[in-house]
Amino acid sequence: MGRTLVVGDIHGGFKALKQVFERAEVTDNDHLIFLGDYVDGWSQSAEVISFLIELSEKQPCIFIKGNHDAWCEDWLSSGNQPDKWLFNGGKSTVESYNDYSLEDLQLHLEFFQRMKNYHIDQKKRLFIHAGYSSMHGPENEVYSSNYRWDRTLWETAVAMDKKLKKDSKLYPKRLLLYNEIFIGHTPTLDIGISYPVNKANIWNMDTGAAFTGSLSIMDIDTREFWQSDPLPSLYPDEKGRNTDITGT
Repeated sequence: MGRTLVVGDIHGGFKALKQVFERAEVTDNDHLIFLGDYVDGWSQSAEVISFLIELSEKQPCIFIKGNHDAWCEDWLSSGNQPDKWLFNGGKSTVESYNDYSLEDLQLHLEFFQRMKNYHIDQKKRLFIHAGYSSMHGPENEVYSSNYRWDRTLWETAVAMDKKLKKDSKLYPKRLLLYNEIFIGHTPTLDIGISYPVNKANIWNMDTGAAFTGSLSIMDIDTREFWQSDPLPSLYPDEKGRNTDITGT
């Protein structure tokens, strides 16, 4: 059995993905869990998806769907290009598909359609792109969009008193449902940190690859992690997500 590795938000940074795989010495025996937002930002979104499809054919992978992936899926299926999406990285994604055939586009669409909203493993660890608001867990979530958009779960963990014990009546009930929770979506750069961050029982793996940060991958059992170079240094002629960090 290999390692179980969790991967943060990629945002079209194929160079960073290849680099961090090399640094982590990923092998075919490793089990990979991707937390979503594979596209929108840097210029290689289509290449990222092609790579992930090939990867899934040779080793165990779980792909969680992020909010940017839902946008891209909608575009691939209907041609819909909302201005909000184009402004937040969608334009680079559309351009990355310029030389792809209709057959390739269909394969990519089917890949997006197979992605999971969340995953719970045998050790009661939850993997989800953003979060959930239900006190009874994501399986009881009224608004499925929270899987891809919620920030309150992470904000709750960040704001918590570190001295608060799990047996306290004040301890957030949502956090007691799982032994650990792994998320992306909200860059750790928001709190001035450029590496994977642990707050309460949540690990945030979005280390700002869409902006000025790096892409991160972590062994969920040993906590060892590896990072790519900052994305702007890998794509010096590009701007990435040209918005504020907390935009989408």
